[in-house]
Amino acid sequence: MTSETRKVAIIGAGLIGRAWAMIFARAGWRIALHDPAPGVAGSALGLCAEGLRDLAAQGLCDDPAGAAARITASPDLAAALEGASFAQENGPEDLAVKQRLFAEMDRLAPPEAILASSSSAIRVSLFAAGLAGRSRCLIGHPVNPPHLIPLVELSGAEWTAPETLLRARAIYAGIGQVPITVLKEVEGFILNRLQGALLAEAFRLVSGGYVTPEDLDHTVKDGLGLRWSFMGPFETIELNAPGGIPDYCARYTGFYKRLAAEPAGPEVYGEEATARILSHWPAEGDLPAKMRWRDQRLAALRAHKRTQEEN
Repeated sequence: MTSETRKVAIIGAGLIGRAWAMIFARAGWRIALHDPAPGVAGSALGLCAEGLRDLAAQGLCDDPAGAAARITASPDLAAALEGASFAQENGPEDLAVKQRLFAEMDRLAPPEAILASSSSAIRVSLFAAGLAGRSRCLIGHPVNPPHLIPLVELSGAEWTAPETLLRARAIYAGIGQVPITVLKEVEGFILNRLQGALLAEAFRLVSGGYVTPEDLDHTVKDGLGLRWSFMGPFETIELNAPGGIPDYCARYTGFYKRLAAEPAGPEVYGEEATARILSHWPAEGDLPAKMRWRDQRLAALRAHKRTQEEN
């Protein structure tokens, strides 16, 4: 079956659902976009077309009009899932909602279809355990915005079929994403746990009066982030000591061990800490405009990285 004949059901037409629709459409899939709120899926079609044109402007979509034409709004869940070989759920981060959605998806989807959730932290074992087709269910957690940041985390339960994970990984790679496999279930998966560790320390340093929030952001975007845009933490430390990773651990981890012994507690996100950050943080007048600026910068970075990888 070619991409042009494959159908994906995108359940939920918010920011993440629209991004998935663009990703699959750009790769040649037919998309059935469904949202339980009346009119939302239909209204999303124009936003998807606009997003595809923005991608084309950065060289990230060869045929935005053709891709947009492959996205259609489906009036109900059954119509969206009919004939689909893959489904990507993007409902609210609410366990009860996901339990209801996956029960319906498992009942309505073709038996060979993979059922994936964009859940940010809720494990698949919590909402798919009682389903007849639980072996075809998994997490496919993207990074916002998914059409510009390619990572997707695959996490199954102990009863998710290995074939499901392999097929899903091949599909995500085939549509231009970068899948990674979470080898065993853990709350928050991988990216959010890493992000959470950095964010907790950021809150602690700012609320403790060690640095302003603006300068902390500079530390990441003009320091760590430059390396992290093309190297991971293990690659980074391998190159920061003459003898590689073992040498780095022997030389430099004394401080890290002391830091790990005093982890940031839940109070780092309290009202006092938040107030201190906001007292230094400039008021943002137009968040949608800032989000669009972010997306444009990410698109330019993604295009640059692609040219570097091709050379």
